[in-house]
Amino acid sequence: MKRQIEIFTARCPVCEPVVKTVKEMACDSCEVTVYNLVEQCDDKVCVDKMKKYNINSLPAVAVNEKLLSCCQNRGVSKEELAAAGIGKDI
Repeated sequence: MKRQIEIFTARCPVCEPVVKTVKEMACDSCEVTVYNLVEQCDDKVCVDKMKKYNINSLPAVAVNEKLLSCCQNRGVSKEELAAAGIGKDI
């Protein structure tokens, strides 16, 4: 059984080095799938997987249907925006 590696990307200058690194590191036991969320996929499987893994920022990598810890709990939150003073008069 192959190791399933899924990379979620926006094909941006931040994402592309991650895609390259994963592909370079992949071995014969690895099956790499790249989902470009800018273009999305015809059957919307990439969007469904993004929701399933609770991906909030890109790039993100999942291995065997588990989002790597380095990709978890990232992204913009209303709480952090409010704590920075956004929405409050100076």
